[in-house]
Amino acid sequence: MIQTLSDALAERGYDTLTPVQEAVTDPELAQSDLLVSAQTGSGKTVGFGIAIAPTILDESGMLPPAAAPLGLIIAPTRELAFQVTRELSWLYAKAGARVVSCVGGMDMRDERRTLERGAHLVVATPGRLRDHIQRGSIDLTEIRAVVLDEADEMLDLGFREDLEFILSEAPEGRRTLMFSATVPPEIARLAERFQTDSQRLSVSAGAGQHADIDYQALAVAQPDAENAIINLLRYHDAQNAIVFANTRAAVARLTARFANRGFAVVSLSGELSQSERTHALQAMRDGRARVCVATDVAARGIDLPNLELVIHAEPPSNAEGLLHRSGRTGRAGRKGISAVIVPPRIRKKVERLLKWAKINATWGVPPSAEDILARDEERLLSDPVWSEEIAQSEAEFGARLLEMHGPERIAAAYLRLYRAGRSAPEELSAPDAKPEKRDRPAFGPSAWVALSVGRDERAEPRWLLPLLCREGGLSKDDIGAIRIQGSESFVEIAEGAMDKLLANVGPSMKLEGKIALRRSEAPGDTPRPPRKGPRPGAREERGQSGPAASAPRADRADRAEPANRPAARQESTETGSDSWTPSLDPVPAADRPEPRKERHKGSGPAAKDAPRPERPWGKPSSGKLGANKSEAGRAGVQAYKGKPGQSADARPEGKSFGKPGGKPGGKPFGKPGAKPAGRPGKPGAGEAPKGPRKAASASDTSQRFVPPGKPGGKPGGKPGAKYAGKAGGPRGGKPGAGGTAPPRRGKP
Repeated sequence: MIQTLSDALAERGYDTLTPVQEAVTDPELAQSDLLVSAQTGSGKTVGFGIAIAPTILDESGMLPPAAAPLGLIIAPTRELAFQVTRELSWLYAKAGARVVSCVGGMDMRDERRTLERGAHLVVATPGRLRDHIQRGSIDLTEIRAVVLDEADEMLDLGFREDLEFILSEAPEGRRTLMFSATVPPEIARLAERFQTDSQRLSVSAGAGQHADIDYQALAVAQPDAENAIINLLRYHDAQNAIVFANTRAAVARLTARFANRGFAVVSLSGELSQSERTHALQAMRDGRARVCVATDVAARGIDLPNLELVIHAEPPSNAEGLLHRSGRTGRAGRKGISAVIVPPRIRKKVERLLKWAKINATWGVPPSAEDILARDEERLLSDPVWSEEIAQSEAEFGARLLEMHGPERIAAAYLRLYRAGRSAPEELSAPDAKPEKRDRPAFGPSAWVALSVGRDERAEPRWLLPLLCREGGLSKDDIGAIRIQGSESFVEIAEGAMDKLLANVGPSMKLEGKIALRRSEAPGDTPRPPRKGPRPGAREERGQSGPAASAPRADRADRAEPANRPAARQESTETGSDSWTPSLDPVPAADRPEPRKERHKGSGPAAKDAPRPERPWGKPSSGKLGANKSEAGRAGVQAYKGKPGQSADARPEGKSFGKPGGKPGGKPFGKPGAKPAGRPGKPGAGEAPKGPRKAASASDTSQRFVPPGKPGGKPGGKPGAKYAGKAGGPRGGKPGAGGTAPPRRGKP
């Protein structure tokens, strides 16, 4: 090993190297690309720091003056990037290395100025590093080694494109080292693309996954999940503990509850800024906080030297997440505990996670309140304060206390003071205990009252119950069954509360002045009347809906059309009327059913058999072309309206609505749907009603507006013509050049 690194390791207390560190420092792999899979907490950071040393250091173990970076380390999270920066700083301190970090959330201008001053090693997150490369603020031409730490996590977080961009920008002759807890197929493909003749190293602890971690699966009742976490924190009283949750909302809720219970707690989640996350971790390191509630964003990159307890308030989604969470403790030969809280509904999921992660966990229950109090007494008796020398001032004060109080009282007061600074333990239910069902006692003896509202008035128990409680001064325990019938509702009242109800109602025996109340016998079981019409949302029989669906069907067989038969020609008995629909497959007359009888307004048999009155000219009020499907209607003649006060039958013979003397069925007013515009008085041009003209209004769209013009000017142009003209009209055109466009405000 290079001497400068060996001296740095000796100063940090490294007597022996971990298995992964020994594997990557093999002299035969000094210039090879590596794909290393090793468990979390196995010393990978120091391992790849030693592995890239022969590539970036000279023969004397020193580094040249800082200029363009020689090594590039990429980490998935900001916390992990800062941790790697700290580790490499002391490892390369004697070699004169300048290690800088570039992570999201920090001021990019400061990072740019730091890079301009020169650096040997750059530790960065993928997104920020790509931003620096695209802006030209980092020079990768001198890069000799690239390290991807926690490569599987970077792919899970969606950094594939950023990694591919960074690796493609780096020089081709570099070394590429990938470190990961697992090697999924995506990592293998990435290594195949960007590594050259890489060596695959798989390093395990030999004694199983995380041999220094005591895995515990604690079964709890469903309502006691958070109470079990409080008892765990109280029982172990760890110097540093992390509680993992899956969502930001759960982190906020647990943080608030632990703070209310007196724990020194901080939170760590993706919604916090970089400065807030840094301050939270620093508070854990210097002892100002002892509990950290975090999401999986903190599962990688947190390295707290005194972390003794990891609690999974909610299990992760996969086995890798469980390993990475638990790997925050039990690092570098230290012991730790990883406890999973297991309510009944997720027991199967936790069993699968432990099986997939190949972890042999100890199943048990959280510590009870008695266990925690007993543990407090043990800590109190083993406290080093009992073996310390007593100062003179302390001895004098102790003698004075003995004169004022007896030894038992002093000892009890000391115990209470010791427990006052700690949260009280929680009482936990048995893990398999189910919530007890409260059986309501039998109601009685009782009497009945009747109210003058029922189903017809849409009476419901949800408003009858508060009405009786409010008006009768009752409680809900004084009221039993409520049975609602058609016009009345019957309510069961406890005998002890009947007098109170009648006294509050008064002699009027009315509730709210409108609902009559009377004493009654127990109501009989009357069936609920059938619902009128189809039930909402119910499937209608044979596609029928509405009142017709419930009508008798006995006489419909003779009148119904055969299914899937195309409509055929039907001759009507009416004079001059023939209704016909094209038929794709005409039915023979012998097989044709009898024509359906027409129904008319009225009632009784006479109304059914009476012939339809002839209306050859259509509906007098319709005004539509061909309104009654007659010959004249098919010819395109509009129904005759007649003069005001004239009946519809007084149609002049031999005259049409167009030119004088025309035949019936002649040319109508113009194109169907055209506006009746034109010169007034001309036959067939759409005559205006006689009499004084109503004042035109632009806001009344029912009247044709005639634009203003000179006296005696023409009122409008041709029917349907666009409004256009010379200067002087409402739009700058000639008055009378067109009468179909509305005017604009302004000078005429």
